[in-house]
Amino acid sequence: MVSEWWLLLLPISAASGWWIAVRQIPEDKNSKKRHLLSSNYLQGLNFLLNEEPDKALDVFIKLLEIDSDTVETHLALGNLFRRRGEVNRAIRIHQNLIARPNLEKKYRTEALVALAKDYLSAGVLDRAERLFLELVDLGEKIDVSLKNLLDIYQQEKEWQKAIDIAQKLFLQTNRDVRVGLAHYYCELAELALHEQKLDQARKIVKRAFRVDKRCARASLLLAEVEIQLGRYRRAMRYLKYIKKQDPDYLSEAVRSLMKCYQALGKETELVYYFKDLLKEFPKIPIVVILSEQIRQWRGDKVAANFVANYVRRHPSVEGLHRLVELHLSLVEGQAKSDLQILHRLTEKLLADQPTYQCLQCGFASQHLHWQCPGCRQWATIKPTHTVEI
Repeated sequence: MVSEWWLLLLPISAASGWWIAVRQIPEDKNSKKRHLLSSNYLQGLNFLLNEEPDKALDVFIKLLEIDSDTVETHLALGNLFRRRGEVNRAIRIHQNLIARPNLEKKYRTEALVALAKDYLSAGVLDRAERLFLELVDLGEKIDVSLKNLLDIYQQEKEWQKAIDIAQKLFLQTNRDVRVGLAHYYCELAELALHEQKLDQARKIVKRAFRVDKRCARASLLLAEVEIQLGRYRRAMRYLKYIKKQDPDYLSEAVRSLMKCYQALGKETELVYYFKDLLKEFPKIPIVVILSEQIRQWRGDKVAANFVANYVRRHPSVEGLHRLVELHLSLVEGQAKSDLQILHRLTEKLLADQPTYQCLQCGFASQHLHWQCPGCRQWATIKPTHTVEI
């Protein structure tokens, strides 16, 4: 069976053979040189036949003079190695190109970009960063360099650097960076919030708002700051604003809203607000909160009737699970045993279903990620609100 290495090294071996064949070397002065080149070429082919690709690669790289006719072959082969995961070989090829003193500027730039991408693929982020910064300083390949630097700083969670690069990217290319930039500010704000630096957290989140008015995460963070400061009315304003920003994230706000209403002693207003909200956005988290409140005020039976009415209009596994949960306290004997079986079944179904899913790539999770671990887009993971039935 022919080794797959033939497919990879065949272009460069063919280019080497062509170069030897057409090179103008007068017989009387350079016959020894021609003989040496031919011997080296045959040696490279021999390594290839014996499935020793690293040795073959070394021979062909040394043999093949870099000029405008062959540099594209080197670049293409190096990129092919990287795409196949053979990053070390890609690095060797691209380093060899850069080391050539007479390499044209445009090819040197291409080789620098390729080598930086090699390092990025290998996870050697510091070297990739240095090369991309060098390209930016040179004024070459600014768009691709800034985009890759942004990727590096996101991986390293260097949020201030990511902010600086995103702003440069906007100025250089007019690329829309608002969504990502707002989340970089939110990441910094979360760090400040974790350290109980509430004033600093508020200032940072407000920058996120200035960048992207539709950032629901910024509203959630500002509400959390106000709750910790005991300013519940302000927190409620931010939480209710999410309905205008992105209603899909309302489910992330309902618990905090309940906390605010309760802290202000306005449980009745809570029920009315959530009932109105439910008409416009019939989401199960709102139903769960309302049913808990109704249960405290008027008992399990009234709460169960409320959930049953919702499930009839919007059937879902989580709605059924909540309904069964409420009915368990209303029955005894065999009926209770039967409901317990159903309760365990719906519980298992819920455990097997993702709570959140990315609208971009389909990545599923039980936890909210503001940046998708799959496609690495921001604010594309949304609550699923469970499977309908």
